[in-house]
Amino acid sequence: MTPQIESKLPRVGTTIFTVMSALAQECKAVNLGQGFPDFDCDPRLIDAVTDAMRKGLNQYPSMLGVPELRRAISDKIQTLYGRRYDPEGEITVTAGATQAIINAVLAVVRPGDEVIVLEPCYDSYIPNIELAGGTVVRVPLHPGTFRPDFDRIAAAITPRTRMMMVNTPHNPSATVWTREEMLKLQEILEPTQVILLSDEVYEHMVYAPLQHLSVASFPALAERAFVISSFGKTYHVTGWKVAYCAAPPAYTSEYRKVHQFNVFTVNTPVQYGLASYMADPQPYLQLPAFYQRKRDLFRAGLEQTQFKLLPSEGSYFQCARIDGLGVPEKNLSESDFCQWLTREIGVAAIPLSAFYADGFDQRIIRFCFAKKDETLQTALQRLARL
Repeated sequence: MTPQIESKLPRVGTTIFTVMSALAQECKAVNLGQGFPDFDCDPRLIDAVTDAMRKGLNQYPSMLGVPELRRAISDKIQTLYGRRYDPEGEITVTAGATQAIINAVLAVVRPGDEVIVLEPCYDSYIPNIELAGGTVVRVPLHPGTFRPDFDRIAAAITPRTRMMMVNTPHNPSATVWTREEMLKLQEILEPTQVILLSDEVYEHMVYAPLQHLSVASFPALAERAFVISSFGKTYHVTGWKVAYCAAPPAYTSEYRKVHQFNVFTVNTPVQYGLASYMADPQPYLQLPAFYQRKRDLFRAGLEQTQFKLLPSEGSYFQCARIDGLGVPEKNLSESDFCQWLTREIGVAAIPLSAFYADGFDQRIIRFCFAKKDETLQTALQRLARL
């Protein structure tokens, strides 16, 4: 008889991304649901990784990440945000940002600890906390605008609060925190023992006149924070799953204990290739203009429909309200509308309700515009029926 297993994550099932991608494939729809590019990365990056392979750099690297890559990360953070992280004691290369996040949670959250998450949020946050035995404390961002509600954040902090998670630029809403908001967060956390996890994977996708304000730029926040970013998002190689975490030495020491027995280390030639490629900062410095043009192209097309567009300040997402659509299906839930849109219009999107634990429905859906221009044009031609 097969022994029974009691699930550690009984509420976790097939994700909405898997469901919608499968439906898009079935219906031959344009998939603007899942957040990844459909275009290739810079051939120079492929060449850099290939060169590393041919040089024989194919065995286990340092558990921390190859030194050249950690130094390049440190230099980049210092240049952009003014804080120097020691490559030896404060930077760890990880197997993607999702792994970077769970490392931080498992390193510091113990059973009974509370962790504040701002909803809507990336779908790994809550399962990570539950796997660590922590208690999830959900604080909603302001509906519609998705700005932080600092009164509710302050009220949620208790003596049991161990960590708070923030994400800017924000997935799924595409909002970007302001300097005033970062300073307010710093003020609220200053008298507490709360550790901050700052998810900054879309740091290089912030659109003029705004700029990304990393937690690393605010000394009183940086000294209590795990700061996480992703090469997959920045260099159009999401399948490579390489990211990093920067944190103070005491945090990094505990972080690496988890990392060592989680994945131990990360793909060697890819790390060397990334280190070489980072010698030229132009690919990430030019990324905002690259994606802003795609955003503007996509928004211009959507403005010819009945969708009501929300601001897209950062990331490669565009949210839109569906309650103004003059179609028979206008009263469907977000989730049902996305399925109808995929089947009948041939474009897949993601319901924002999927990013809330209780499925809060605001009549808003999310598109991803990290696609070839021709992909976006095909989607817009289909959406023009609306």
